[in-house]
Amino acid sequence: MKMITLGLLAIAAIVVTIAIRPQFARAELLKEGQIAPPFTSQMITGDQEAPMSLADFHGKKVVLYFYPKDETSGCTKEACAFRDGYARFTNAGLVVLGCSVDSADAHKDFIRKNNLPFPLVLDPDKKIATAYGAANGIPILGLDRRITYVIDENGKIIKVYPSVDPSTHAIEILNDLGVADAAPPVPAAPASPAAPATN
Repeated sequence: MKMITLGLLAIAAIVVTIAIRPQFARAELLKEGQIAPPFTSQMITGDQEAPMSLADFHGKKVVLYFYPKDETSGCTKEACAFRDGYARFTNAGLVVLGCSVDSADAHKDFIRKNNLPFPLVLDPDKKIATAYGAANGIPILGLDRRITYVIDENGKIIKVYPSVDPSTHAIEILNDLGVADAAPPVPAAPASPAAPATN
């Protein structure tokens, strides 16, 4: 009897998976040369929430990166790499925007804990992620794929990163865009103690 019940449960799980599969299907990634889909949302900067739209950044290059979840190890590495290279991004006129399905409170905590200087965009209904092919990258959890788009000053996609190494991705973008001083800074050697004065 136990084996029959387990068999029926397995069949039911397969049927349910097949039935709901279309709603979990991944959207197509956008391609270089396409116009970036417009969107409006709220963004968290520091502890503040404010309305925003992609059009607000017309005239600037935008690095829009999608990540699965605040506070996970890979997402923290990626966010901290953008943080550590942030001066180079801003000096090159690049805007960095992170986007996930997390809540405003989760974004605020993530920003505070990791001292993130760039905004995180809210996408609770996955409209932005769906438009950019990032939705349902981890279907069983309903989380986004890790994808980055670089959008030029006129709203055209100039670079797509469908496969990302979270710890080196920020430097990869800077190198690809030819931003000077893209390599991580080398720590200064400790100063040697001054030699004692002799008479």
